[in-house]
Amino acid sequence: MKLWLSLVVLVVQGVALPLRAADTITVGAERPGHYLPALKQQRVSLVVNQTSRVGRTHLVDYLLEKNINVVSVMAPEHGFRGNRGAGEVIDDGVDPDTGIPVLSIYGANKKPTAAMLANVDMLIFDIQDVGARFYTYISTLHYVLEAAAEQAVPVIVLDRPNPHIASVDGPVRAPDFASFVGVDPLPVLHGMTVGELAKMMKGEGWISSADKLDLQVVPVANYHRNATWSLPVPPSPNLPNDLAIRLYPSLCFFEGTAVSIGRGTAWPFQLIGHHRVPLGDTRVVPESVPAAPSPKLAGEQLFATRLTQPPETGLDLAYLLSAYRAFAEAQQPFFTRPDFFDKLAGTDALRQAILRGESEAQIRAGWQPGLVAFRKQRQPYLLYPDNDQTP
Repeated sequence: MKLWLSLVVLVVQGVALPLRAADTITVGAERPGHYLPALKQQRVSLVVNQTSRVGRTHLVDYLLEKNINVVSVMAPEHGFRGNRGAGEVIDDGVDPDTGIPVLSIYGANKKPTAAMLANVDMLIFDIQDVGARFYTYISTLHYVLEAAAEQAVPVIVLDRPNPHIASVDGPVRAPDFASFVGVDPLPVLHGMTVGELAKMMKGEGWISSADKLDLQVVPVANYHRNATWSLPVPPSPNLPNDLAIRLYPSLCFFEGTAVSIGRGTAWPFQLIGHHRVPLGDTRVVPESVPAAPSPKLAGEQLFATRLTQPPETGLDLAYLLSAYRAFAEAQQPFFTRPDFFDKLAGTDALRQAILRGESEAQIRAGWQPGLVAFRKQRQPYLLYPDNDQTP
């Protein structure tokens, strides 16, 4: 999907033709000259979901129209169509529209098996990420690259913008806290696209057999690290709009606490509430819905605050610290899933600092050495400049 920065109209023989501005941001999938030739006469598997679009056409349909032999689709969390709730197991199946096998990589296997790749000559990864370490599409990317390296299958990553591209923030995941919400040693906000991350996973040897990986990244055209990007398709069921995406890195920590962040309501990741500890004046009852089959505090009336503005910084701890203080005053348990909270944070240092009563400034100071080191470490893998000039 293109971001139209301006519209120019050319009249040719009485027909008005729209022309793209020279600086239009164009995602990797919409640059077919950079990848279609490599797919000819190849058996191709796609790691895609509902965000994998070429204009308004799904990448699967686009490649079939170009007579590319698509032999399978590999489905991540939320499924091929992006309509499954968080954490729901995805099953193998067949896409009813195309008859192509859909193989789950969010179920019994999170890493493609040798059998899945046995009839594959080329892998394509094209999924819109949101730029937070615990958003699992980049964990899937890690395991896809690793499997491809081990099975000698080349990979093409069709890059897309990161809506948090300008933010590098939060604790870097510590070695003892590796999980599927933190496979690689990244900060919560890494400020990198999936293409840049793929290069870093290979270059830093974070995947096994990294030296054997045949990797190509098709970059986003006319993109830079100060660019804003409104996602044309919701990346998952509980991130329905730009506000939820902007709030997600700050609110996801609440998944390890007693607090609801609006799953099962009209405002997922746009609300902070509880049924016993008043956290605002909005009253709402979470209910089971397809996007959230078992939402936290289902059937309970929440006393909540609806958030209508994005945080001023990429990662804002004020929501978390304020809620913790309210629970402490009410003598109610806050960290109901401490182990999961620590996995989301990538360390137990954040939780311990909150329990000690440290301020946001004190907590942030503890992150800085790791962030300085990470910024230096990632530099060789960056594809996009810090201004509006392409490299």
